[in-house]
Amino acid sequence: MTQERALLRSIVQCYTPTGEEQPVAAHLVDHFHRAGLEASIDGAGNFVGCAGPGPVEVVLLGHIDTVPGEIRVREENGKLYGRGAVDAKGPMATFASATLRLAATGALANTRLIVIGAVAEEGGSQGARHIVDRYRPRHLIIGEPGGWDSIVLGYKGSLRIEYRLERSTRHSAGPDESAPEVAVAFWHRLSAWCDDVNAGKRVFDQISPALRMINTHGNGFSDTVAMDIHVRLPLEYGPEILREKLEAWAGEADIAVVFGDPAVKGGKNTPLVRAFLGALRDQGAQPRFKVKTGTSDMNVVAPAWCCPMLAYGPGDSALDHTPEEHIELDEYDRAIGVLETALRNLDKAVAG
Repeated sequence: MTQERALLRSIVQCYTPTGEEQPVAAHLVDHFHRAGLEASIDGAGNFVGCAGPGPVEVVLLGHIDTVPGEIRVREENGKLYGRGAVDAKGPMATFASATLRLAATGALANTRLIVIGAVAEEGGSQGARHIVDRYRPRHLIIGEPGGWDSIVLGYKGSLRIEYRLERSTRHSAGPDESAPEVAVAFWHRLSAWCDDVNAGKRVFDQISPALRMINTHGNGFSDTVAMDIHVRLPLEYGPEILREKLEAWAGEADIAVVFGDPAVKGGKNTPLVRAFLGALRDQGAQPRFKVKTGTSDMNVVAPAWCCPMLAYGPGDSALDHTPEEHIELDEYDRAIGVLETALRNLDKAVAG
């Protein structure tokens, strides 16, 4: 087993659902220290490792937490199974391995790589929110699965709200609506409005609501209903626009925003994208551009950093969060080579 495959397996073997990421952060710090590189754990619990003399900062931002649900770690037919193998320890190990290769060969002359393994991406992105005011990189690479031969340019935005309504208890034979009926009517109004807005649009350009939870409670005098609603947003609808609509529709209910991040999409004609295109073609790939209907930490940091950006990482994102989560080890190896070459290309490009 190569050292790079051993790194991947070792961090996948650490079961790190959101809130329990420290074993992987500490392991990555030790891995960088053994290579003679600067590394630490920041105030949020993020892993931060650095390589290269600068002055052009390039942030490689992955995440080290996973969704819950432990999967037995095993290798079968060239595939590594385990929670986080795809989302997103595969991309994180790719970042670390390519960085260590470049540092070992002294290939970096003009860039400083800042490799971050963020906590809580599967929660509220607290790790990314912690770093957003601490760095101002010239280039941003997000570590998420898209396939070794693909470049992901953008992600839909998101708005998560908590709806709460309390009303005096109504008799079931009376004319007034109960609290649950009012809440369900609110949800149906949102869904119907989204259907109208989405007509004829591709998925990336649609508003996609999801009712994650609904609970009701009564004490004989009043009834309370609570809903957790998560809405995926296209580029043309920012969180504030939708929040204002929901508050207007809420009536006597309370609307609390848990978080809201806009959709983001990077450009194709940047030194960063060109560096990756060259690297992919060197590996014999026909590069593909993608956009994702989910979200990532790109949504948190990109609006503040306003720099060239993309997401890259091995793995099939259709396996995210599933009981069958696994990564093709050959694809992981290829992705390390692509990223190493892309970062070499970028280091040369920024010299001018």
